[in-house]
Amino acid sequence: MILSSHQRSALVRALRLLDLDWRRVVLAVSVGALGLGSSVGLTATSAWLIARASQMPAVLDLSVAAVGVRTFGITRSVLRYVERLLSHDVALRGMAALREQVYLRLADSPVETVATVRRGDLLVRTGADVDAVGEVVVRALLPAGIALAVGLGTVGLVGWLSPLSGLVLAACLLIAGTVGPILHARAAHAAELAQGEARASLSSTALTMVEDGAELAVWGRLDALRAMLRAEERALAHETDRAARPAALAAGSDLAAMGVAVLGAILVGVPAVTAGTLSPVELAVVVLTPLAAFEATANLGAAAVQLVRSASAAERVMGLLDTAGAGSERTEVVPPDAAPVLEATGVSIGWPAGPLVARDLDLTVRPGRALAVVGPSGIGKTTLLATLAGLIPPKAGAVRLGGTDVARATRQSVTAHVTMTAEDAHIFATTVLENLRVARGDVSVQEAHELLGRCGLTRWLDGLPDGLDTMLGSGGTTVSGGERRRLLLARALASPAPLILIDEPAEHLDRAAADALVAELLDLPHHDPSRGVVIVTHHLGALERADEVILLARDAAGVATIVDRGRHAELAARHDDYRSASASVLP
Repeated sequence: MILSSHQRSALVRALRLLDLDWRRVVLAVSVGALGLGSSVGLTATSAWLIARASQMPAVLDLSVAAVGVRTFGITRSVLRYVERLLSHDVALRGMAALREQVYLRLADSPVETVATVRRGDLLVRTGADVDAVGEVVVRALLPAGIALAVGLGTVGLVGWLSPLSGLVLAACLLIAGTVGPILHARAAHAAELAQGEARASLSSTALTMVEDGAELAVWGRLDALRAMLRAEERALAHETDRAARPAALAAGSDLAAMGVAVLGAILVGVPAVTAGTLSPVELAVVVLTPLAAFEATANLGAAAVQLVRSASAAERVMGLLDTAGAGSERTEVVPPDAAPVLEATGVSIGWPAGPLVARDLDLTVRPGRALAVVGPSGIGKTTLLATLAGLIPPKAGAVRLGGTDVARATRQSVTAHVTMTAEDAHIFATTVLENLRVARGDVSVQEAHELLGRCGLTRWLDGLPDGLDTMLGSGGTTVSGGERRRLLLARALASPAPLILIDEPAEHLDRAAADALVAELLDLPHHDPSRGVVIVTHHLGALERADEVILLARDAAGVATIVDRGRHAELAARHDDYRSASASVLP
């Protein structure tokens, strides 16, 4: 067999997620079969025309065949073009559906599902592997269906003229359609086993060099990483070359089968002509038609290779989705009309595989209310925001949104009410406007200008060559740290979610700009009572705008807890360290 039972199961499951429209698939196969059938018809008609013309009949006896040659020549190209349009439409629709399912399932999965996968490997699985699964339609299923339809039609034509020649052709087509693809598939399977890990390692190393090249150069590690990349490339090339040897042998089986079919037709047809059961003109058709018939089987080797690659990709994709779903208990739904009140009661926090970071945390976030969470670096403020947003479950206690446990609610129902802007949130390699539309797809040009202006980016926007249509580099590499942070804040403000959680909004800004930005964000619920804000920050100068400031500190065991809470002035009066930090920045 070409595929193992596990590979077949994974591929079948992945194909279901492609959500294929089988009517389109059948239409593509039909048009492709007619296009390749036109090649067979062209060869058969040309053979008849040449052989019959040698007998010097009346010109009118050849007119129909001459028109047929022109017709088949035109329809062959036209139908193949239409088949490409139809098949790629099916495949691209399927890829989009599968990629959407992958993203949705990962979004609803526990955070450790994605956090434990290397970024390069994750990029391969959600990118190249999804594409490989979709390509099975165009490069494997459709060629197989077309080859079957054209093979049956050609055998029927030849068998009608000479039954014995039809049997010979059928046997050779069967050999070419099975032996060659099986050999190709085995070679491809061996290559996939050898190359799978090498490809993932290569992608991971390349991604590290692209994204962190400057830091690696500063630390003197870039040359070592380049050497590692070259070694991985050599290993991948070696495995590819080794797998190509059996593939080369497999490619010869199709030509051998075609030669046997032609030779068999001659050996069977000549005695038939001598016996008078087959005319000389029909002999030319019987002998030359197989040359076009094997054009269909010639694609099956590549189809078998694609089938193996797609099955291996399906294993990796479905493995990721199975892992994402295995630990997910997100079955509850926050009602769309639920009161957007986020309550944390007796919450202890920490990353799933990590130690306890903070304990006994209580807070309430609601529209019209601005909260600030402050404390030394590394005390667990970001982890708290991730827990409030439902990205990680609390180690104890509960976080409820409108009465629903956030840790058990689906991501979509939570994000309708709560949005979080992390310090390392991603800037996408697209325009400024489309980066804002990540939060809400209908952000208008006027709204974008207003949002960027509220975050202090008006002068920056005016200086861009194409304004809102300026392309940004992936990860924000073409903007400064402060511009990146403000752009992320503008995206957060564009979100329709009433509750906004913001991690370190003032990083990379000077003190005056930082205080102004924090004050603007804390004033948001006062200007718009439908919005609530929680800000994690080291900048204390503007916290008098907060309705409540929560101060975290470590206890004797090194675990963070709330040591005080209240208005900014109250904390400054009670804590000398807090008062002095208000004049500078917390460490």
